[in-house]
Amino acid sequence: MTAPGFYFDRFEHRRPPPPLPFSPARELLWQFLVIVALVLGANYIRWRWMHSLNPDALWFAIPLALAETLAYIGLVLFAFNLWCTRDVPRRPPPASIAECGADPGAGERPLAVDVFITTYNEDEELVRLSIRDARRIAYPHPITLRIHVLDDGRRPTMQQVAQEEGVHYITRANNVGFKAGNLRNAMEQTSGDFIVICDADTRLFPTILAHTLGYFRDPDVAWVQTPQWFYDIPEGVALPDWLGRRLGAAGRLLGRGIERVVGEVRLGRDPFVNDPQMFYDVIMRRRNWCFASFCCGAGSIHRREAVMQAALRSFALSVDREVGRFTRDIPDAQLRDDFGDAMRTQVAIEQELTPYKFHVSEDIYTSIVLHNDPVRRWKSVLHPEVESKMLSPQDLLTWMIQRFKYAGGTLDIALRDNPLLRGRMTLPQRLMYLTTFWSYLGCLWNIVFLAAPVIYLFTGIAPLAAYSNAFYLHALPFLVVTEIAFMVGTWGLRSWDGKASYLSFFPVNLRALWTVLRGQKIKFHVTPKDRQEGTFLHLVWPQIAVIVLTLAGLAYAAWRVFAAGHADELPNLVVNAAWGLNNVVAMLPLVRAAVWRPDDETATDAAATAAGTA
Repeated sequence: MTAPGFYFDRFEHRRPPPPLPFSPARELLWQFLVIVALVLGANYIRWRWMHSLNPDALWFAIPLALAETLAYIGLVLFAFNLWCTRDVPRRPPPASIAECGADPGAGERPLAVDVFITTYNEDEELVRLSIRDARRIAYPHPITLRIHVLDDGRRPTMQQVAQEEGVHYITRANNVGFKAGNLRNAMEQTSGDFIVICDADTRLFPTILAHTLGYFRDPDVAWVQTPQWFYDIPEGVALPDWLGRRLGAAGRLLGRGIERVVGEVRLGRDPFVNDPQMFYDVIMRRRNWCFASFCCGAGSIHRREAVMQAALRSFALSVDREVGRFTRDIPDAQLRDDFGDAMRTQVAIEQELTPYKFHVSEDIYTSIVLHNDPVRRWKSVLHPEVESKMLSPQDLLTWMIQRFKYAGGTLDIALRDNPLLRGRMTLPQRLMYLTTFWSYLGCLWNIVFLAAPVIYLFTGIAPLAAYSNAFYLHALPFLVVTEIAFMVGTWGLRSWDGKASYLSFFPVNLRALWTVLRGQKIKFHVTPKDRQEGTFLHLVWPQIAVIVLTLAGLAYAAWRVFAAGHADELPNLVVNAAWGLNNVVAMLPLVRAAVWRPDDETATDAAATAAGTA
């Protein structure tokens, strides 16, 4: 029986948002505007290097111009990523394996699907909910559906839950390869044509197979990723209600007036910027035209044949590389071949066949292996509709653990096993992966953007020769058109949250980059599902430092300009004050997240959960 008192029980009624509607007219406008923005940006970068550098402070001017150039490259890549929406047409669910391009010898038998629910130390009753939702999966044709709990915690209580729910329980003697090893172990003991990957908290909707298996009618589709949706994200309090509690009727009136101008404002909504709709509904969805969306783990459906074929070819290539490492210096061709043949069996025994790459980011790594398959041009599809619900991080510590794992794993792949210059990826696919890798390197130039206004405010040294009319004529059109372009390109979503998160996220990405550069292995940490108690301000001291230094510098610079007789610096102050305040506003959400607490009702639910599972 399910333990009472889960904090998310009161959110069970929530339903996911529909995919963003596609508008050809809006897409055409976006494409026009972004081309104009990129042309203006190229002209701005040209002007920055050729006419604006402060010759008396090249130590400051050159790093900033370089940072702007690198950020502009990221802008070009991001524009390419968002260029167009071309959803893969959804086809009717297949009635038999023969309709999915299977070997003719497979006949007309029904499809067989394995649902893998991976778990390590999560609450058994939480996993029970995921099992029960998986059992409710519906399909319009006969189908063989098997649900498996993959328990890397080797818990008798978890095995008992699986037995009570009538599903299979799979475990192993060790945790080699972490989640990827857990999946490999399960693949060795199952035989379904397709595999649905779930985390312990992934609550599948009954429609997931009926809505996604039709894509596999194309025999080259290797996997389908569905959007992840966190149904427990705090909805916040509407601004009129928040002001009304403090100022009465006048506050409600003021709040409604503000919302008439800027749209709906909700205080306390999504304190950790967890809403993944921008990522799935825009970034990943717009990679469909070149079949370049990558696997994100939970909520994905995989063709077993594709995973195994790619794994076998990757295994063979690894063996060949290892043999070649020992034989390439043997001058005699016959001796080299004989020696290679002699040691190939031993090397093959020592190598591991890994259907899912043993890596902290096994999902994107496996995607790269499949997209780079030397024989088959495997495709991936981002299905735009939400087909499951999951739990979001409930505290800043959990959020940091999750984001560090994402950043570190992706950077580890990019810097140690870069796939962009080998394999059979198409050029658009390579550029899509480059966009992902480049975004995590943004921490390097974001530091410059955060430090630059602080340096000016305290020293009065400007990176530009002058903030003259030429600066405004080159910078303002670029910035304004870029903002309008991406507002149109992401219409229907709050894009500011993503931009602020990208800027304020710099310490985590820097730590991940430094870990990879030092040759240290990114460790796999299971994301906690329960709220971690405590104060987390120590996790955001870099962001607090940016805020304090910027505000202190602004006060000092204002004194220097208005009280110390340096009125000629006023144009410089205006630009850097606006820049610095933008940085401050971007840092504030993360600082607020460090002190965020659930409201009283949520806290009560969380306490009950803790008491019920102690």
